[in-house]
Amino acid sequence: MSTSTTPYTVGGRCLAYHGPLLYEAKVVKIYDPTVKKAWAKAQASEVANGGSSTKEVSAKDVPAELEDENAYFVHYKGWKSTWDEWVDDSRVLMWNEENIRTQKQLKQKALEAMNRSRNAKTPGGPGSGDVPQPRQSATTTSTPTGTKRKQDKARRDSSTPQHPRKRRHTGNSGAASSTTNSATANTTGGNDMDIEREADFIKRPEISLVVPDVLKAQLVDDWEYVTKEHQLVPVPRSPNVVDILKMYREYAGPKKRQGSADADIFDEVISGLKLYFDRSLGNILLYRFERQQYLEIRKSQSDKSMSEIYGAEHLLRLFVSLPGLIAQTNMDEQGITHLKEHLEDLLRFLVKKQSELFLKEYQHTSPVYESMAKGY
Repeated sequence: MSTSTTPYTVGGRCLAYHGPLLYEAKVVKIYDPTVKKAWAKAQASEVANGGSSTKEVSAKDVPAELEDENAYFVHYKGWKSTWDEWVDDSRVLMWNEENIRTQKQLKQKALEAMNRSRNAKTPGGPGSGDVPQPRQSATTTSTPTGTKRKQDKARRDSSTPQHPRKRRHTGNSGAASSTTNSATANTTGGNDMDIEREADFIKRPEISLVVPDVLKAQLVDDWEYVTKEHQLVPVPRSPNVVDILKMYREYAGPKKRQGSADADIFDEVISGLKLYFDRSLGNILLYRFERQQYLEIRKSQSDKSMSEIYGAEHLLRLFVSLPGLIAQTNMDEQGITHLKEHLEDLLRFLVKKQSELFLKEYQHTSPVYESMAKGY
């Protein structure tokens, strides 16, 4: 192979930019602009016969704009080969601890940027935005007390904290009062009731879930696959949400003492998660690009619940919405503490089984689907 100024090697690992984020990649071919030639990894038989570990290959596929630059044909780990591409020095980094930290920092910044975008948006109906809902703080997914929990029905974006909306007074005013004093008394009573309700709402315990970093990264990748790359989670999924909850029950259930309050809460949490998932999927857990797929699967799988069709990817999105959903209940502080413990244990289970439960590759869509999806 010709001498080159590049520090990268054929077959070596690197980090490559794709959009704003860095991904692990493998250098498949290297192009040397000084000799206008490219090299790839030699076959094992060629190396065994005393040949070089690399061999010259055609450089015809090198883009014209890179002909005078060091260029690398990279394969993104876990991606289909259709995403393989030539990149220049500005888009690759050496595989080392410092650059891996940079990769993590970029993912964190992406989370924060999505948070800012979320807060700048007004929550809308299904398919109203492109910002994913699973975007809270860097450490926790939480819903502050005294917020209006209006879920974004189309995206992964958690609801924007606002002051609770005053409820309309619909008390016993009946027909129009015969005196002004009577009308005033009714109005005052209604306002007092509103204030009491708001005060009670604000007193509710703050709910927060600690989402492990590896799952936050999973959420970012999930968002990018669907909203940027226009890929889908193929459904029905296996394992589906029902399967995952069953696996978790078998994993964690034996640790609970039969007949204990903790065992009862454990069963209620699992049943409640399935119920929340089935009711939330079509309203707050889908990106706009997924809604056409959702409509199609509802027609073809009308006898099945959403938890029997969707899997870990959408279940993880639910965990970001859960704080807001739970905050709308009348659960006391002790109940919330127990619930939080069980939910965070399930999140740790998802980390433990990540390679088994989550997709490694999403599904490409047809031009026809993309055209139909734009209508949502």
